[in-house]
Amino acid sequence: MAWALWLTGPPASGKTTVAGAVERLLVQEGTRPVILESDVLRRILTPEPTYEPEERDRFYRAVADLAAALVQQGFPVIVDATAPRRAHRDRARAVIPRFAEVLVATPATIRVARDPKGLYRRARGGQAPHLPGATEAYEEPLSPDLVVSGTAPAELEGARIVQLLRARGFLPRGNDASGSRPESPFEGC
Repeated sequence: MAWALWLTGPPASGKTTVAGAVERLLVQEGTRPVILESDVLRRILTPEPTYEPEERDRFYRAVADLAAALVQQGFPVIVDATAPRRAHRDRARAVIPRFAEVLVATPATIRVARDPKGLYRRARGGQAPHLPGATEAYEEPLSPDLVVSGTAPAELEGARIVQLLRARGFLPRGNDASGSRPESPFEGC
């Protein structure tokens, strides 16, 4: 069964950690999703990013189109990407019929304290003028399908997301592995 799950939230909110937990839980059940992680995709799609609004719009449009193409081919997809404007995520919802949006909500003080990539430090120093949630706005979803905490244990929040996917009919009931996906299009590359 193919679907797309978009994990959104400002930088350092815990999206990648939660995505990893969801992936581990799904693999245990026999479903292997394709992970589209924005940092990895950005190196491919915009190798010298400026983070200007127009570039960001093109980037998130490409991510949504890639997720939609994978879903059309029968792959379940987890998108781990800030997508700071609602319009970015709304476009994904419009092109992917089986879509869920999850907000990873983490207080700003914790995001700044984590700052694994030094983004907030650079923003304070004027070196990151386009940082969502710091120097630019981050538009939270108005009606996310689920809100999880980026401060709670990732496995617990991952389990909540798997429950959402199951309740939506995106996953089979119980531990039926018939929801597994075909071999990844990226394996062996």
